[in-house]
Amino acid sequence: MSEGTGAAAPAAFAVPRRGPRWAVLVRAAASILAGLMLYASFPPRPGWWLAPLAVAVLTAVLRGRTVRAGFGYGYLAGLGFFLPLLPWVGVYVGSVPWLALAAVEALAVGVFGALAAALGRRPGAPVSIAAAWVLTEALRARIPFGGFPWGRLAFGQTEGPLLQLASLAGAAGVGFAVALIGTTVVAVVIGVRERRPTVAVGWMLLSVVPLVAVPLVAVADSASSPTVTVAAVQGNVPRMGLEFNAQRRAVLDNHVAATERLAADVVAGRLPRPQLVVWPENSSDIDPLRHRDARAAIDDAAAAIGVPILVGAVLDNGDGTSSNSALVWDPVTGPGDRHLKQRLVPFGEYLPLRPMVERVWPAAAQAGRFVPGEGDGRVDLNGVPVGVATCYEVAFDEAVAESVRAGAELLVVPTNNATFGRTEMTYQQLAMSRLRAVEHGRSVVVAATSGVSALIDPEGTVTDRSAMFTADVLVGELPVSTRLTWATRLGAAPEAVAVAAAVLFLLPRRRNATAP
Repeated sequence: MSEGTGAAAPAAFAVPRRGPRWAVLVRAAASILAGLMLYASFPPRPGWWLAPLAVAVLTAVLRGRTVRAGFGYGYLAGLGFFLPLLPWVGVYVGSVPWLALAAVEALAVGVFGALAAALGRRPGAPVSIAAAWVLTEALRARIPFGGFPWGRLAFGQTEGPLLQLASLAGAAGVGFAVALIGTTVVAVVIGVRERRPTVAVGWMLLSVVPLVAVPLVAVADSASSPTVTVAAVQGNVPRMGLEFNAQRRAVLDNHVAATERLAADVVAGRLPRPQLVVWPENSSDIDPLRHRDARAAIDDAAAAIGVPILVGAVLDNGDGTSSNSALVWDPVTGPGDRHLKQRLVPFGEYLPLRPMVERVWPAAAQAGRFVPGEGDGRVDLNGVPVGVATCYEVAFDEAVAESVRAGAELLVVPTNNATFGRTEMTYQQLAMSRLRAVEHGRSVVVAATSGVSALIDPEGTVTDRSAMFTADVLVGELPVSTRLTWATRLGAAPEAVAVAAAVLFLLPRRRNATAP
């Protein structure tokens, strides 16, 4: 029995007949496999090509399913993805935060499954389902508690050709391209199997559009750009784990000593003198504005190198709260311009619903009492307008874009990954920095307390990097630019277009009148 009527245009994913009960188990296993494939596409592995295949497998599973079943299969895929992606969350605090976060984030993939099941019955399903993926990523980048964008499709594409699309349409555009390739693959297979060659060829042509568009995207011409010599200092921590916070003075001394060694190498002619130096987040957990010994130590380091240092310092607000700052420290005038971290880590830097959560989970009382700052993220460092995205902030589109639109010619990502040990977290975050470099056509300096620190050019290439849990200093020339990419100009518009498209495809369709 054929699908539909001869007069109606068939949907891209026509509903198959109901299979036997054991097919439910097969589909469940395939959903989990899709999630695992998606995880395997993320750094430090170079398997970017697994991401569109993962979307294809999940889309095939969802074909013809009810909305309720679609949510269930999507949720299984979400667990298959987030459980192996996020174990670093609980590496030193136990499995509860890791499992809870993975379970919550998997809900977004469950919502995608429900949307894909509904959209699969309609014409244009490959496009609308890809848009639905962008919609669900947009949701979890904003809710709950300010969102958690970790694991967006775009962040797994830094080794693949689709990365360059970030300069045109940002992370949302790259994610849409990955999802579209996956959904059109399914449409092509269905078209071939059902002997509809025209349909198969049409979707096949659409599937290669993202790849064909890559050479047409204007990549930043860094060869003709002015350059600046930068230094990223990785002082290292006394030991892995949360206990390093008890060694605050040792961490500060490590960064002072590394900077003084850099100064000695400059004087000896072994290294060029940097124009600016970047220390990582939490390089001074002793407030240097309130403690003379910390201030004196940073003064010594700045005087030795003779150029301003961007110091990651925790500032005591005097009311029981703290601010996570990136503080410009001049060798002559001392502390000056600053960026106060705006995107704070829930349950880490602050505790949402603190009284209630502490009663349910007493260990949560360890969460900090940081307050978010304000501003556009730009500071001036020795004449260079610099955009600062402190650690977690690099995951958020607008947090980075705002500083570039405010005139930043270079991006820096001071970060502290010591509390996550030798997990994949630092590589996942490095991938985000690489995407931001391409998205905004800016070089990026990643300075980490314990690694991985890196220098990244505007094409997203890592020109130098450190090992983990070693003291190191990276010195190199990086291009600076004032040019704005299309992604910077458009901001959230590509994401909004995809979300609007998904919603429009979901709207009820008018039924054609039939003859009596």
